[in-house]
Amino acid sequence: MSWADRSLSHFACMAVCLVVFPPARLTNGKAFVAMDRILDSAMVGPRDLAIPEIAALLVNSLRNGQHLCGHYELHSFVVMPNHVHVLATPRVEAARWVGSLKGVTARRANLLLGTSGKPFWQDESYDHLVRSDEEFSRIRRYIENNPAAAGLVGKPEEFEWSSACGATLKATAG
Repeated sequence: MSWADRSLSHFACMAVCLVVFPPARLTNGKAFVAMDRILDSAMVGPRDLAIPEIAALLVNSLRNGQHLCGHYELHSFVVMPNHVHVLATPRVEAARWVGSLKGVTARRANLLLGTSGKPFWQDESYDHLVRSDEEFSRIRRYIENNPAAAGLVGKPEEFEWSSACGATLKATAG
């Protein structure tokens, strides 16, 4: 079964991307950016996160993870059509909050799609320890600029499903 046939959304990157370029030639950061560009340009495969109700569900769930559950401090995020970027300072183990977020959103998204019980997210996620204020700022800019870099909008603040959008920052629990 091909990756496109799996119909799963992605939190960061897909294993299939390793076939596209030799990982030995790229640093981890460059490999991440290359995989992200492949995801950004994907016109086939899972794009359930482009459905407004599902994107809103994810934005509200990210907010709930910060405000209601206290799992992390949310700094920036973007819900792209087929993957999500999150910059957060965890207050609990990453596996706990990522697993909780994926579980809740998968159940609710599958109900919206009428595909209850099917996998929604890839099992794996990509995480990275931020080591400096400069790196933190660079990652935040990368996340918030992702929709514009992918050609989805002209300016980052125009993308409704991003922390760069003022309306998203005021999203309420849902």
